[in-house]
Amino acid sequence: MNNTELQIQEIELFKLVSVLKKPISDATHTLSEISFVVLRLKLRNGIVGESYLLSFQYSPEAIKGALKDCKDAVIGHSVNETGLVFDKLNHLHEYFGQNGLLRWVQGAINIAMWDAWGKALQQPLWKLWGTHKEKVSLYGSGGWISYSIDELIEEVTNYVDRGFKAVKIKVGSPNWKTDVERLKKVRAAVGDNVNIMIDANQGMKLPEAIQLAKAANDLNIYWFEEPLHHENFDGYQTLKNQTGISLAMGEREFNTQPLIELIKRKAIDIWQPDILRIGGVEAWRESASIAAGFHIPVLPHYYKDYDVPLLCTIPNGVGAESFDWIDDYIDNPMLVKDGFAYPHQQPGWGFNFIDDYLKKI
Repeated sequence: MNNTELQIQEIELFKLVSVLKKPISDATHTLSEISFVVLRLKLRNGIVGESYLLSFQYSPEAIKGALKDCKDAVIGHSVNETGLVFDKLNHLHEYFGQNGLLRWVQGAINIAMWDAWGKALQQPLWKLWGTHKEKVSLYGSGGWISYSIDELIEEVTNYVDRGFKAVKIKVGSPNWKTDVERLKKVRAAVGDNVNIMIDANQGMKLPEAIQLAKAANDLNIYWFEEPLHHENFDGYQTLKNQTGISLAMGEREFNTQPLIELIKRKAIDIWQPDILRIGGVEAWRESASIAAGFHIPVLPHYYKDYDVPLLCTIPNGVGAESFDWIDDYIDNPMLVKDGFAYPHQQPGWGFNFIDDYLKKI
């Protein structure tokens, strides 16, 4: 392969909408659709790299516009120049802000570049970064506040029947005592040998979070995720000191500074980077390395088809979040068996979106 063949020639954007029978809610959002933006990046030699970001119903024109604005800056670069492209986009974004939506753009482009580079090398990406493990434990995610008790129990027991050893449910109801009652029913349904995690999506105030953490102590809750606003570092320190509950954070972060602030306060036990928000592969791995330096495990947010290969390449990668939202729309769903996920063996990320489900935007 010569350098010209590896140059990015074209970028296309598509929308995909997954089936959602009725809206679902957590403590801070009601989701009316499960939708994704898919980015396809074509090289001069015909290789196509893909990435996708979870968009729900939010800001579709802003997402599309931000991605389209970056196309001219990326076209012509060699697909291996992921660092050069990231820095170039960082410079272009400085005026309007390098965090937020513009960081998502960097992540989407970076992930597609890595996909194309792995396909060019004819290797799955997890084998390029150095392998620590060949399978990753999964936890079943969901447990929406909008679920009835019957819906909640059906979901968590389905995960257990599939071999999952851990489930996560949403908390942050208007009355924290409602969350406790739901948790008691989940514990009774899944038994004592299944870990239960709780996620408030930043929807609680400190006093309520303390009360819930203390009340849930007898239920053996494995971790409490995002109980407070993600920048309330001192609040997390207080919550940790007063309750001792394990705290999980990271999905809302666009860089590693919040991780460092929480480490200083001994107020984080699990790091949960979101590969899109943090800016792509290199940024994800950098954050995992910082966490490793303080013996903090990594259990990332949402994107299992990217996270499982990455987790196989770091010493402190211990688990991934499982949703099945894209499985019906890709040509090679990830193998999940007995609560473990196995990274794809095909080149790149190992899967492609099926054209029939994509609408060009």
